[in-house]
Amino acid sequence: MDNHRTDGLKFSGLRQGMRARVVSVCAHCPDVRRLVEMGLTEGTEFRVVKVAPLGDPVEIEVRGYRLCLRKGEVAGIEIEQVEAAR
Repeated sequence: MDNHRTDGLKFSGLRQGMRARVVSVCAHCPDVRRLVEMGLTEGTEFRVVKVAPLGDPVEIEVRGYRLCLRKGEVAGIEIEQVEAAR
């Protein structure tokens, strides 16, 4: 599958229904380490299920389950938007 990518996206810029991919993770951030253990690793794609009215937290679906993430927890994770080719 050929995907179109838009670089430079932050978790705060995610909107409901968007798909994104983890580009890199901070190995020294304790919150990020826990998320990596839960499957949010480099290259993993996820879908945004819900975004709270003020943008925090964000609920994502990753590897068949859902996670609610706060901005502070994901500060050490870089992501990129993934759009399926039409």
